[in-house]
Amino acid sequence: MKAMLLAAGRGERMRPLTDVTPKPLLEVGGSALVARLIERLAQTGFTELVINHAHLGQRIEAALGDGTRFGVRIRYSPEADALETAGGIARALPLLGDEPFAAINADLYTDYPFERLRHRLRGGDLAHLVLVPNPPHHPGGDFALAGERVRNAGDPMLTFSGIGVYHPSLFATIAPGATAQLAPLLRRAAAAGRVGGERFAGRWIDVGTPERLAALDAELRGTRHA
Repeated sequence: MKAMLLAAGRGERMRPLTDVTPKPLLEVGGSALVARLIERLAQTGFTELVINHAHLGQRIEAALGDGTRFGVRIRYSPEADALETAGGIARALPLLGDEPFAAINADLYTDYPFERLRHRLRGGDLAHLVLVPNPPHHPGGDFALAGERVRNAGDPMLTFSGIGVYHPSLFATIAPGATAQLAPLLRRAAAAGRVGGERFAGRWIDVGTPERLAALDAELRGTRHA
């Protein structure tokens, strides 16, 4: 199974840090967020990776290269302007192929066991989502689980982690180069009963603000953070 790391976001909430550094290259504990994910993916058997990028994208390519030092092969899908999540994935489909693939936000810090993602799609499903308990900054959640099926509403609501498996046909309605968000596609597929899911209660941090970045960096370095 191939994996795509979604790295094209501008990182507005991270400014001014992201004015000069792409968000996935921001460091915690001395390593870039995206490098930590690549290392975890390599350890769990993912060796064919695709990374999309837009803002300061050449810095991402310069930092990661072809993936040799991580023991993986990296191919890039550049975007002149960020195409949102679904648009970026649709543009990268020629690199991902015709089989289901994993897609992961490149700015996450998690101990999720990525090997679980293999063979997660049931027959006829278009997606499999990893859901997590709602963090303080997103108390309303995104989806609910009924057993292993994702629903658009229910109790409790859970937060989409940014970790999923997708069938290429989920993106069939998106023209190459078009800007499109992922959430509407997932909600339509969930309403049709074609999205599976799981609840993950382990370590997961959406490193979305300078404060969360600094707190995680201090933790990993073993220093105090005010």
